[in-house]
Amino acid sequence: MHHAALFTPVQLGDLSLANRIVMAPLTRCRADADHNPTALMAEYYAQRAGAGLILAEATMAIAGNSAFGGREPGIYSAAQVAAWKAVTAAVHAKGGKIALQLWHGGRACHSLLNSGAQPVGPSPLRITNDETHTPQGKKPYEVPRELRDDELPGIVAGFRQAAENALAAGFDAVEVHGANGYLLDQFLRDGSNQRRGPYGGATENRARLLLEVVDTVIGVWGAGRVGVRISPLNSYNDMKDSDPVALTTHVAHELDRRGIAFLDLMRGDFFGQQKGDVVTPARAAFRGALLCGMGYTPAEAEATVSTGTAAAIVFGHHFISNPDLPQRVRAGAALVDPDSKTLYSPGPHGYTDYPAMA
Repeated sequence: MHHAALFTPVQLGDLSLANRIVMAPLTRCRADADHNPTALMAEYYAQRAGAGLILAEATMAIAGNSAFGGREPGIYSAAQVAAWKAVTAAVHAKGGKIALQLWHGGRACHSLLNSGAQPVGPSPLRITNDETHTPQGKKPYEVPRELRDDELPGIVAGFRQAAENALAAGFDAVEVHGANGYLLDQFLRDGSNQRRGPYGGATENRARLLLEVVDTVIGVWGAGRVGVRISPLNSYNDMKDSDPVALTTHVAHELDRRGIAFLDLMRGDFFGQQKGDVVTPARAAFRGALLCGMGYTPAEAEATVSTGTAAAIVFGHHFISNPDLPQRVRAGAALVDPDSKTLYSPGPHGYTDYPAMA
C-alpha cells in the first residue's frame, strides 16, 4: 500500500471516516434551471463515494439574490430537498459519507442571475479584478447594496432553514462556507468589509456574522456534525485582509470553543498574490480535527497527516478527473488531470465520463 497514513480511520466530531482523503466542495453547475440537483449529480457523487468524506458543492442557502452561476444547486425549497435525497441515497448506497456546504454568494452574484435583485454585501465595494458570466455574456460585477444590521438576523435565519433542509435531505453533516470571497468571507476580511458598528471594524466584529451562522447551524445539527471552511489568504473574488494570521487565530479559537467537527482550512491563494503560513496558527488555536487543502500531493498529504498537523487532507483538482482517487493513491497509480474546458459545461462530458482505474 502506498501512503498508508491516509488510509487509517479518523474521527471528525461525530463522523467516523474510513480514510483521510476528503473531496473538496467543487462547483460544477450541473443543477437544473430551478437549482434542483439532477440525476447526473447523483451519479457524479456516487462515483466518488470512496472519499472518507465528500464535501458537496457550494449550495444556495437562501433564495432571491444568492445565485452566481445559474446552475448551482440550492437547499431552500421542498423540490431541492427531494432532489438532494436522491444524491445522498446514491452516495450512501456506495458506502460513502457526504456533507452539504451551505453558501451565500453575496457581492459575487449578479442581478441578471437573480431576477434583477441587486447583490448584497457588507460594504458597497464591487469586485474589480474580474468579470462574471451572465445570460448576456460576461459582465462587470455590480456594486452590492450594503446590508443593514437589522437585515442580518434574516441571513442567519436563512442559514438555519437551510441546515434543517440539509438534515431532511439525508446528509451526514454540513459545512458553513466562510471562504473564497462569498458573503460570510466578505464580512470576515477587511478588504471587503469597511462598515462600522457591530459587524465591522475589529476582527471580533467582522467574524460576528460567521459565528452567528455557525451557532444557529449547531442548534440544528449539534456541533459534532458541523464544519466550517475559511480561506484567509485566498485573493479569489478580489479578496484580501490586512492581517490574515490574526484573523485565522481568532476564528479558529472561536470555532474551537464551539467544539465543531472540523475546520476546513484553505492554506494558500489560487493566484499566489498573498503568501504566509495560516496552518500553524490554525493548528495552535483549534484543537479539533483540522482539514487542510490546496495543492497537496499524496506524499505531502501523508506527511501532514503523519505529523498530526491535519486530521485529513482535502483534494479538489484531482477528484474532478479521478473518480476513484483514493484507490489510485493507495495503488500509487498516475493521476489524470481534468479538462478545464468542461468544468462548468452542461452534461456528462468532463463530469461523469472520467473512467475509473482499470
